[in-house]
Amino acid sequence: MDHITFLVAAVILTALAFDFTNGFHDTANAMATSIATGALAPRTAVLISGVLNVVGAFLSTEVARTVSDGIVDDTLVSPGMIFAGLVGAILWNLLTWLIGLPSSSSHALFGGLIGAVWVGAGSHGVDFGKVVEKVLVPAVASPVVAGVAALLATHLAYRLTDRAGGDCVTRGFRIGQIASASLVSLAHGTNDAQKTMGVITLTLISAGALGHHAGPPLWVVASAGLAIGLGTYLGGWRIIRTLGNGLAEIRSPQGFAAETASATVILTSTHLGFALSTTQVASGSILGAGLGRRLAEVRWSVAGRMAVAWAVTLPAAALVGALAAAVVHHGGDIGTAAVAVAGAALAVGIVVISRRNPVHAQNVNDAREATLHTEPSAKVGTAA
Repeated sequence: MDHITFLVAAVILTALAFDFTNGFHDTANAMATSIATGALAPRTAVLISGVLNVVGAFLSTEVARTVSDGIVDDTLVSPGMIFAGLVGAILWNLLTWLIGLPSSSSHALFGGLIGAVWVGAGSHGVDFGKVVEKVLVPAVASPVVAGVAALLATHLAYRLTDRAGGDCVTRGFRIGQIASASLVSLAHGTNDAQKTMGVITLTLISAGALGHHAGPPLWVVASAGLAIGLGTYLGGWRIIRTLGNGLAEIRSPQGFAAETASATVILTSTHLGFALSTTQVASGSILGAGLGRRLAEVRWSVAGRMAVAWAVTLPAAALVGALAAAVVHHGGDIGTAAVAVAGAALAVGIVVISRRNPVHAQNVNDAREATLHTEPSAKVGTAA
């Protein structure tokens, strides 16, 4: 315990705060389509998702090792750098949540860490080969793979059920959505909770509390799982509205196809140790499901805004992390305190602004009020 200084404890608490924001930011990945189609009541959906995120956190540590022993050199990282990176990630998460934009919590975290370590330790502190292999390649490939899989699954679902009664098909797929959405929540816990585990493990390694290349201790796994589960239960209603109603017109067969495709891609990537963005996977699946039903409404302007957010998330978080790291590096304890106060003030300001236009379980399916549901849409799709 001698290695757990005040700064290390502060970094661990900040990492868990990020994990909490990751939870409510990414609830939509698993439950947006089930809520939109009526397969699950909003509060029931976030409760199921929260519990399964906690369970998923205990199933694997491959992604945690990628974060703690992959993209940055743990021999050069200090707790102050990690703290600065986390501040950048949290602020980006809150900003994109405020505007209801499904950006990547994972890329916000990686961007914040990369920017902070680059400033604090130099460019040689970042393993850019690993960044490309474990982060950027999955970022490009995963939404495409998930989208194609969801498109084909949707097309097949409608072909197989085109002669069945409409109500019967809807009820059947809604039951299926409960299982598929639950599987996405479990998969989310196996991937996203581990990123915070990796950050805390990296902090403990940098402080000398763990040896190099160590995996996350059990208490780290448990605390990270609980934090993301609580955040998920809080419900990121703004982003749930965007994914459920703002990107594509989704019915039960499409929701089932999208969730199944997402779960498959996330679980496969977790097994391989790829720290992908579950938000990008879910968004790609929903877009593919929208394209898979003939004459379904797909809102390309919303998809375009999301793509822009995906592109700028990592560099934007890296810039904030770099600026915070510069203040911490040159200001010492005073600089660290200044970054903490400034970050907390900005976070509180974002939450206060969000109160002006609240989104909650009772109005989450009011599509016409969706933040991003304002531009013209297009009727597109394959024959189904």
